Amino acid sequence: LGEHFMLKITKFGGSSVANATQFKKVKGIVESDPSRQYVVVSAPGKRTASDNKITDLLYLLDAHRQYHVDASNVTKIIRDRFLSIKNELGLKQNLEKDLDEFFANLAKMNQAEIVSRGEYFCAKLMAEYLGYAFVDAADVIRFRMDKTIDWDATTKKVQAKCAKYDHFVFPGFYGSNANGQIQTFPRGGGDISGAILARCINADIYENWTDVSGFLMADPRIVKNPEQITHITYSELRELSYMGASVLHEDAIFPAKEKNIPIHILNTNRPQDKGTIIQESIEGEQPYAITGIAGKRGFTSILVYKKHMSNEVGYIRKVLSIVEDYNVPIEHIPSSIDSFSIVVADSDVEDILYEMVARIKNEIKPDYVKTKSGLALISTVGRNMSAKPGTSGKLFGALGSNHINISMIAQGSDEMNITVGVKEEDFNKTVQVIYDTFVTKEKK
Repeated sequence: LGEHFMLKITKFGGSSVANATQFKKVKGIVESDPSRQYVVVSAPGKRTASDNKITDLLYLLDAHRQYHVDASNVTKIIRDRFLSIKNELGLKQNLEKDLDEFFANLAKMNQAEIVSRGEYFCAKLMAEYLGYAFVDAADVIRFRMDKTIDWDATTKKVQAKCAKYDHFVFPGFYGSNANGQIQTFPRGGGDISGAILARCINADIYENWTDVSGFLMADPRIVKNPEQITHITYSELRELSYMGASVLHEDAIFPAKEKNIPIHILNTNRPQDKGTIIQESIEGEQPYAITGIAGKRGFTSILVYKKHMSNEVGYIRKVLSIVEDYNVPIEHIPSSIDSFSIVVADSDVEDILYEMVARIKNEIKPDYVKTKSGLALISTVGRNMSAKPGTSGKLFGALGSNHINISMIAQGSDEMNITVGVKEEDFNKTVQVIYDTFVTKEKK
């Protein structure tokens, strides 16, 4: 066995464990690769669009408990979901007894414990189905009192379990604090659990199985059959997800990133698809100058103009401090010699925009202030852009020749991202033009 044996943490999301049919797919995937020794599962998700996620039902159960309302209809749905998986797969464990005990003891539990049981029961079923050990996250992931992870304690516990068992199934989404009480991560926390295990055992790869085949270069609702992103860096992913392309919980990236463990996003329903690999840096040639395009609608820009502004010290800061008084986050600040703009989300200023502008006029005395709403921001992201001269010229030229008016340009200092502001009605057209310019034409 001279060659290096790969070690993978394999995490399955809610859609991958929604029913017995999905459990069968999981088993096929796990058994097809001997390096998939440690499996993390979420709670069962929706089977159909109109279905409920188990975790949502557990939050509902907790609300019934808090308000002392009869919850028998909710408990029945939860019970039936788990027992249908158990019975369809012919599993032997006495889940009925466990569920009865759980429902009987609700009054003694806190919310975190109640909502964590979706993962807990799912992992118990999956462990029996795969013939793996069940390891309870409450015995392994340790939180400090300030809700951060105690890495030393958690790493020791994970490594001890790996030394004890060659294979185990682990419930995502929760751990326990120093008092032994269950504590959950934010929603999407199953991804975080997988990343924690990967970090603690220094895994070669953290596989995240979901219901999409990784990331696409553009929104498929706008661009028909966009190309797959096969490799992406953490920083590119951050730029794209900030602009609305979301597949992974952001906190899930950090534990893996710190140890430079690649994260591989894969599709349980299409295991043959390549998926997307996320890592710190990527060697080798990339197929296109850009990695992806993402954007959001619903922005307003506030233009502040004052002649010879560049000679006045602290001018921009004074304006920004007024915006800060209203607790409004700023998206971008494009500037020129005599003017600058502040771009903000409509939802952050809907009730205070005019009051804020009035204060800027009264206190800072600019020559004029103009607001413009109905803006969309579109980011073109790519680690290769800075190495290829003329990328931004090509982008602006393509938008110009397609009669798309650009009202704002912002480029990151690392030249990995060019963001343009356009009218909301030009949003789809802009995404399509950028995609055609950098992908469709390059492919030919």
